[in-house]
Amino acid sequence: MASLRPRPQVIKLTQAAAERIKYVMANAAEPVVGVRVGVKNGGCAGMAYTMEYAHQIDKADEMVEDRGVRVLIDPKAVLFLLGTEMDYKTDKLSAQFVFNNPNQTSACGCGESVELKPAAEAL
Repeated sequence: MASLRPRPQVIKLTQAAAERIKYVMANAAEPVVGVRVGVKNGGCAGMAYTMEYAHQIDKADEMVEDRGVRVLIDPKAVLFLLGTEMDYKTDKLSAQFVFNNPNQTSACGCGESVELKPAAEAL
């Protein structure tokens, strides 16, 4: 019988992203089990990344534990996020999570939305 190969980790975190998620979770108004990341349709480029507190782990969630942080991936977003590195950047005027995504084909000028292709199309 053939053995199954391990599934790739959908998303990886930089140390800065992990530290910021730890901080955000520690300061949440109510207990949370992690942060849920996904994508939604919208914006001038077609899609936007989403982040929210996860109060429970849904059966279909893809769970990633990296650098001591639990990130839950919306199952509809897995193919769009496969291979993504999540970072947290701070400069003089802003601080935000940044997604370095190999499936991103373009972004709008304002930086609020992106165009993504599913990872399966890249094969």
